[in-house]
Amino acid sequence: MSINKIGIMPLKRIKTEGGDVLHGLKSTELDYQGFGEVYFSLVEQNAIKAWKRHTKMTMNLVVPVGLVKFVFFDENSKKFITHEIGEKNYVRISVPPYLWFGFQGLDSNPSLVTNISNIPHDPEEVERLLPSEIKYTWELL
Repeated sequence: MSINKIGIMPLKRIKTEGGDVLHGLKSTELDYQGFGEVYFSLVEQNAIKAWKRHTKMTMNLVVPVGLVKFVFFDENSKKFITHEIGEKNYVRISVPPYLWFGFQGLDSNPSLVTNISNIPHDPEEVERLLPSEIKYTWELL
């Protein structure tokens, strides 16, 4: 799968008294591939969670709290693409299956990564590599 298939969608942030409302994903959007589950990952500053890829799951990644750097690796072209998303760049990244990815917390407080996936998590459809198995230089803050 090519990294050109990654979709970036700006998300609405609606100002309300007492706290904002942050949109995530609607069933009417083109990136919507069905619903399997929503899960959350906390990531500390400089913590790196890499590398994995899903063989069936389409991920819809949102960071409503903090700032996270996502790195995607295209095995065929040997190219990387990065996106920093979070409170100040509030977007959703839609990721099709078969792309290697990792992520790193950039905020001084823990960041919250949300994955709205099209299928429930299944450990049998996830492939993993050690961070050293894909050569990428992670910058520490």
